[in-house]
Amino acid sequence: MSKPERRLTLNLFIYPGGHHEAAWRYKESEPRRVLDISYYQELARRAEAAKFDAIFFADGPSLPENVRYSSRIRFEPVTWLTAIAAATSRIGLIGTASTTYNEPYNLARLFASLDHISGGRAGWNIVTTSDASAAQNFGLPEHPPHGDRYEKAREFLEVVTKLWDSWEDEALVVDPESGVFADADKVHRIDHAGKHYRVRGPLNVSRSPQGRPVYVQAGSSEDGRSFAAQHAEAIFTAHQNLASAQAFYADIKKRAVALGRRPEQIRVLPGISPFIGSTQAEADKLEEEINDLIQPAASLEQLKRMLGVDLSGFDLDGPFPRHVIDTSGPKGVASRFQLVVDIVDREKPTIRQLIKRLAGARGHWVLAGTPERIANEIQAWFETGAADGFNVMPPWLTGGFDVFVAEVVPILRKRGLFREEYSGTTLRDHYGLPRPESGYAAARRKSA
Repeated sequence: MSKPERRLTLNLFIYPGGHHEAAWRYKESEPRRVLDISYYQELARRAEAAKFDAIFFADGPSLPENVRYSSRIRFEPVTWLTAIAAATSRIGLIGTASTTYNEPYNLARLFASLDHISGGRAGWNIVTTSDASAAQNFGLPEHPPHGDRYEKAREFLEVVTKLWDSWEDEALVVDPESGVFADADKVHRIDHAGKHYRVRGPLNVSRSPQGRPVYVQAGSSEDGRSFAAQHAEAIFTAHQNLASAQAFYADIKKRAVALGRRPEQIRVLPGISPFIGSTQAEADKLEEEINDLIQPAASLEQLKRMLGVDLSGFDLDGPFPRHVIDTSGPKGVASRFQLVVDIVDREKPTIRQLIKRLAGARGHWVLAGTPERIANEIQAWFETGAADGFNVMPPWLTGGFDVFVAEVVPILRKRGLFREEYSGTTLRDHYGLPRPESGYAAARRKSA
């Protein structure tokens, strides 16, 4: 049997207004529609028409401090994706939910319901939450340390997996003649008793079309890599250059193999935020036009969250004060700390140059160029062991996405890199992932 041809994965990462910090101020943006569900339904339908694998929605359980200058309000992801599901039929639906600030039973029920409602298109982006201010929204005196959050996440995922498996595929009988609605022998209490959780189960939602929603993870710290290699089926990551992306890709695949996993069943998906013009000069001008809308106070606050240092008293056009960074380890967002330090060490930017660089997509790869150049770079990363695809992060919406679909996607298709049509109906189909067997069914089969 011949090996299936490898194809790019493309997700549309929807951020209200666009991924650039100043996108909401750009003349072609639609910032007043950020709470209009039809706006997102339209975007999802456009992504589905372009045969994208999925749409992705980030989230956090707190309001960032820089709401004065930035668009930060958004819908709760599962509610939002359920409305998207009703307006689409094939595109995957990936939402973010925190293991630090949720309960396993409620989260398992939410995503199982989404998978049923969408016909098998749900994905869960598993995060541990980096924003320390979230703790006070849940009655906690302080935000748990990084290592503790990942320890809890592992048990959280174990519980959720058991709950999704608690109904075997054949458990739902629905036979009016016999009067049997469900085979109770194939519906299982999970009776989980661990360090952080005690959950009886079973789930009150039967096994979903995908068996389990797709496990997605975003995080590049040591704990994040270890967690991803063991559990993730798709990984969202941020890299500024090819070498860094190749090193991450090789590391994740190597770790997965060491754990007995098949490397092709983990999709590594860096973010790319493209400014596209008919010429390089036009693309550069567009990027600079949006960069000029930055509010430095908001950008410095973002940089503080990434590095854990306050640079508001320094000259924006002076050399970056490298000495203020504590090199003993991350003090801000762990997955972004080293990325920003690497930019500083490699490029020696001024503070203003750095905040412009990061304003584009919060540390993800920002690339300005012609459609041909964007396609060339995507192909290079895909073919040289840096990515299995990309999260497309338009600088502004909706035009930043429309031009990518109209100008870049046809080039990728012409080169045989991206699909012409969907070949399946579920997110697992799109990603080329197997449908997992219920752990309880597997145990029954082995004991038979």
